Amino acid sequence: MSVEIEADQSSSRSSAQTGAHPRLEAREVAERSSMLASALGSVRVLLIALWLGAAVFFSAAVAPNVFAVLRSFHLPNANEIAGTIVTRTLAIVNTGGFLIALLLLLTAFLFRRTTTRRALRAEVASLLVIALTTGLGQWVIAARMLMLRAAMGRPVDEVAQNDPLRVAFNSLHGYSVGALSLGMIAGIVALLLVARRARPNS
Repeated sequence: MSVEIEADQSSSRSSAQTGAHPRLEAREVAERSSMLASALGSVRVLLIALWLGAAVFFSAAVAPNVFAVLRSFHLPNANEIAGTIVTRTLAIVNTGGFLIALLLLLTAFLFRRTTTRRALRAEVASLLVIALTTGLGQWVIAARMLMLRAAMGRPVDEVAQNDPLRVAFNSLHGYSVGALSLGMIAGIVALLLVARRARPNS
């Protein structure tokens, strides 16, 4: 009789342990998934914050100060030199924004449970705007401006204001400023959404 009781108790313990293993494994998988989602969220926040900070710094500090400093030396081609510096710096901002937006778009659909459908759509839309504005700014607007400068054959300041090439150049410059401004607005929205999604228990 005692042997049968011990056998029953042993069977109960083994069945309980067997049932506990899947629960432990499921918990470990959930914890690992949560850690991975948290790490990915932190990286995504860092990337969009870096680009937005670089874009704001370029627009508010780099571009205006480069022109101001070079003009203060009264160089005959100060604007030409400043324009070249700004163009090269803007290329870094635009290319970086385009690549970061694509990367964030590719990772936006991972761990969908960490956000609502409406927030996910808004995040994707803002990232698409960044990719579109930076892509157009770099490979359409900036490329066209470089072609116009080459066609002028001399510094932009030496070309008459009513010259068709100068008029087109000035128009494209306005489009470039507008594209980057729109991209930065979308970047602010994307940063808020990505940061909110990366918060624990969001």
